[in-house]
Amino acid sequence: MFDFRPDPAQPKPETYRQLCDAADALTAGERDAVANMANVAALMWEFLPELNWAGFYRMDRSVSGGELVLGPFAGRPACIRIPLGKGVCGAAAATGESQLVEDVHAFPGHIACDAASRSELVVPVIRDGDVVAVIDLDSPALARFDVEDRAGIEALAALLSSRI
Repeated sequence: MFDFRPDPAQPKPETYRQLCDAADALTAGERDAVANMANVAALMWEFLPELNWAGFYRMDRSVSGGELVLGPFAGRPACIRIPLGKGVCGAAAATGESQLVEDVHAFPGHIACDAASRSELVVPVIRDGDVVAVIDLDSPALARFDVEDRAGIEALAALLSSRI
């Protein structure tokens, strides 16, 4: 049995270090990408406060031009398919760059899967130079995410790049 519970009073970098350690422990040696994404989505939900959605969108290149398809997550039901370049997730997948958005309503082309979301952090998971998925975090709090959150989720994405 696993019981990963961070101390809510610890500094953010320590929370993300522990999140990555827990994700490493859960995914090491497991070959099933869906199982690994499911466990990591649950960990993010457990570790990170003020979220209303935490999970993955997977890259589907079988569609002309590619698109993102909903993967394992914690939170309310979500959009199933997102074209590359559309919304925050599509922008991260198309550019291969993290998107830290303080106010999603000010983001051109934002896709509102949950009207309660106010801020968003999306980090691409890159393997061999290709985006294979994105990690998506939504919050009902305006400007919930900062550069420490981006660095922490980028470290998590790097860890997962060969495991999903």
